[in-house]
Amino acid sequence: MKLQDTDQGVVIDIYVKPNSKQFQLKVEDNELVVYCREAPVKGRVNRELIKGISRILKKKVEILSGVASRHKKILIRDATGDDVRTTLS
Repeated sequence: MKLQDTDQGVVIDIYVKPNSKQFQLKVEDNELVVYCREAPVKGRVNRELIKGISRILKKKVEILSGVASRHKKILIRDATGDDVRTTLS
């Protein structure tokens, strides 16, 4: 899983799979895959993604790039790479 520490927090590359049965995070082939229940319509997946990851990590999350793509870069504010790696393991 690729984590990049910045002064604002941690940047993670993720892959999103919409229309899944339940929201969950998995590390597959050294990549974080996020399974979202919502359909990719009008930003529903992005809202579920931000809400779900922020609930799990208890940190503020925002999408840096890939708003209309399945490959996204997200910023987890006020976190360190070790904190995120520990929580997601």
